[in-house]
Amino acid sequence: MRTFGEAPSPPTFLERLKTSLSKTGLGEILTKKKLDAAAVAELEEALIRADMGAGQAKKIASAVAKNRYDAEISESELRSELAREIAVLLAPIQKPLVMDENMKPFVILVAGVNGTGKTTTIGKMAKRLAEEGAKVTVAAGDTFRAAAIEQLRVWADRAKAQFVATKTGGDAAGLAFEALEKARANGSDILLIDTAGRLQNKAGLMAELEKIVRVIRKLDASAPHATLLVLDATTGQNAISQVEAFGQTVPLTGLVMTKLDGTARGGILVALAGRFGLPVHYIGVGEGEDDLQAFVAADFANALVGAGEQK
Repeated sequence: MRTFGEAPSPPTFLERLKTSLSKTGLGEILTKKKLDAAAVAELEEALIRADMGAGQAKKIASAVAKNRYDAEISESELRSELAREIAVLLAPIQKPLVMDENMKPFVILVAGVNGTGKTTTIGKMAKRLAEEGAKVTVAAGDTFRAAAIEQLRVWADRAKAQFVATKTGGDAAGLAFEALEKARANGSDILLIDTAGRLQNKAGLMAELEKIVRVIRKLDASAPHATLLVLDATTGQNAISQVEAFGQTVPLTGLVMTKLDGTARGGILVALAGRFGLPVHYIGVGEGEDDLQAFVAADFANALVGAGEQK
């Protein structure tokens, strides 16, 4: 009779993040044992290829080379130094999503272009917040897609959250207004509002987003209390133009980066940190319920370059 051992434990979120981000190639950057001019230039080019942007790449490479220029350095030492410098740049954007209990319901508007995983992100957030003890209402503001409404309904059921929707093609601003009324009436702590995916260069759709904000402010002048932009990591540098465009339309307060499991461009977070300084509240590496986690700068930096845990 053949005996089988226990199934191996599934990889942790950090292990999956490390596996995903290893695609950047930053783990294989050292081709010389001495940190001379050629090695520093090679490092800078590798950081640019990983979508960190020229400015941030130069800053990181210079910081790594400081006081070690022309010195011998091992691959593990280089990875550790690189992770440390990247973590320093990312530390200011490591901020949890804090909800003011005096603002009830705390209104979170979620926006993004098509295909970023916005609706799924809202569902995961609803479940997470509900598990932390909050009473949540979810509004299916992506009225263009029947599939998005049904998808969010399933997530709301999982989270045991209140759900507000309208007919396909209905007025999104009107739905948001109704959702805020209902969230107030049912005593919700948090209202999550989904919006239709929209390209940043479509003026009509961006105007609709402005309208949603304008309409809910008729009920609560301080709302939305948080406006999150969901970005797909696989878009690389295009994420910069998305943040610029959405930031001109609605008051962005934070970012969520999804699909880090499918990209060699994880460095875009470093570029965004340098360009905008907006908090990154969550990152995602898959479709599972627990695949959306709080952003931790040191963990992300270590995973990005394949370094070990920092002491």
